[in-house]
Amino acid sequence: MIRSVIAGIGSFVPPKVVTNDDLAQRMTTSDEWIQTRTGIRERRFAEEGVSCSDLALEATRKALEDAGMTASDIDFIIFATLSPDHHFPGTGCYLQAKLDAAPVGCLDVRNQCTGFLYSLATADAMIRAGLYRNILIVGSEVHSSALDFSDTGRDVAVLFGDGAGAVVLSAGDDPERGVLYTELHADGRFAKALHLDIWDISKKPYITPETVTSGAIWPRMEGKTVFKHAVTRLCESIVRTLEVNRVRPEEIKYVIPHQANMRINQMVAQKLGFPEEKFLHNMQRYGNTTAASIPLLLDETYRQGFLEKGDLLLLAAFGAGFTWGTALLRW
Repeated sequence: MIRSVIAGIGSFVPPKVVTNDDLAQRMTTSDEWIQTRTGIRERRFAEEGVSCSDLALEATRKALEDAGMTASDIDFIIFATLSPDHHFPGTGCYLQAKLDAAPVGCLDVRNQCTGFLYSLATADAMIRAGLYRNILIVGSEVHSSALDFSDTGRDVAVLFGDGAGAVVLSAGDDPERGVLYTELHADGRFAKALHLDIWDISKKPYITPETVTSGAIWPRMEGKTVFKHAVTRLCESIVRTLEVNRVRPEEIKYVIPHQANMRINQMVAQKLGFPEEKFLHNMQRYGNTTAASIPLLLDETYRQGFLEKGDLLLLAAFGAGFTWGTALLRW
């Protein structure tokens, strides 16, 4: 039986560190306020002229090196992002050109914070179906170009950072390793709870001077609504994943959750009875990197020597849409 396994992994963050104190120079906030509500101390911002595909390229190079492959070994590219280089074409095509890769298919996934999980599930299905053997999955974001660093936008602006994570998912024949299970969900009734209005294509033209003055160029979030649904849906999905696969919580080595808010992840762990040390975090240093957060955290965990062959890992994410999901994999 064909099973998809992570053959290589890599990540990259820009060198520029932006602390909470730095943000306090641009808006009315403080390090204490941000850390108490989010757990975030600092994040990385890309410099002027650096695009989403540039960060993805660096993460991809590391993933290919880890897999012992070159770009010519890749059969398909899936690129998850909410901050594409341009509205179109897809950013996967830009990455393909920068890799000087073969003219393989490229697919952009626009599922925001759950983008990596949706991409992983898609790639896993393609490999299991025998369509491809080596699929590059990338989550990459440059949030810093589209945040409102005024008091009006501070509740959102303090959350996000730039970064990228990549994995090479390959066909394997070990039934005990690889992606064991994925489940994906969405509830579009809450799409406006976390959204960006600028791309409202129903308007003719869809961008006018009013688009800027009205604030439609900035993301908007109903924080309490997002928090409540994130905790509820993540708990439901994790419980179902464990039950369907007949896995006990103590069998999970680590939970690799999306890095949106420390309080969300801590509450989910508490409600499910997981030891807090099993829920890993790096948002303290990177903030919310959206589609990049799970592969970035997974890569750091791997590079630090915390993962061994056979470890059972649970990935979980919740984000705009609303969308959410989980993946169970054995390292």
